[in-house]
Amino acid sequence: MKLYTKQGDDGSTGLIGGTRVPKNDPRVAAYGDVDETNAAIGVVIAGCNDDETVAALRRIQGELFVLGAELATPAGEQPQFRVGESHVKQLEHWIDAATAEVTPLRNFVLPGGTATAAGLHMARTVCRRAERAVVALAQMQSVGQSAIVYLNRLSDLLFALARQANKRSSVEDIPWHPP
Repeated sequence: MKLYTKQGDDGSTGLIGGTRVPKNDPRVAAYGDVDETNAAIGVVIAGCNDDETVAALRRIQGELFVLGAELATPAGEQPQFRVGESHVKQLEHWIDAATAEVTPLRNFVLPGGTATAAGLHMARTVCRRAERAVVALAQMQSVGQSAIVYLNRLSDLLFALARQANKRSSVEDIPWHPP
């Protein structure tokens, strides 16, 4: 089977079930931003040598595929896959564990530190964009109840993991101070 189908040459793409929509449809934008979040996490994994973090991020990548499939299902149809409360609870567990390892925040911190931490910060900002896209979609069409919550917690986790990565490498977070 060839990778290219030529079906999208007219500027449309297929949702799950075959419905065709423009490639700039809010639903396509939302799952595209989720896919970009997944790719950004893949970049982090490629350079990360912490097996615990890699295992969590790999699991999250699978969950982001679930979320993408959920978002690629047309409004009014029942998605075959959904992120749910158990996925959100797992993210919260990881946030609590990562946060327990670092000193409490007293300032905003600048993105950076180790390459892994910087990549996690980048993935966090991409995730925030995905969250905004899903919120915009939810204002127009139905979206699963946990989709927005999941992305909100994921961005928090990516921040917590960035701080944890710096701590585990004995690299200080750089506090932001107003000019």
